[in-house]
Amino acid sequence: MNNKEFVSELSRRMGYSQKDCSSLLSALVSEISSQLEEDRIVSIQDFGTFEVRKKLERVVISPATQQRMLVPPRLVVAFKPSTQLKDRFNEET
Repeated sequence: MNNKEFVSELSRRMGYSQKDCSSLLSALVSEISSQLEEDRIVSIQDFGTFEVRKKLERVVISPATQQRMLVPPRLVVAFKPSTQLKDRFNEET
């Protein structure tokens, strides 16, 4: 499902215009992003938790050339689903 399809479905379910739903979604993503930039954890009840984690530097070996390379440390966004979300998927399978 791409962004346009998601906004369309959200609009259909909530009864708002697609423009309103698109603005709402944009504001939500913007707020989550700004909170993560400030190194805060964002928890959404019954959905999950977003947080910024630091990956340490590491050495990797290129399979083609066997050359060793150092990958510098970096920050990544991690998502941990809530127990309720995990249970919903486990019930369906």
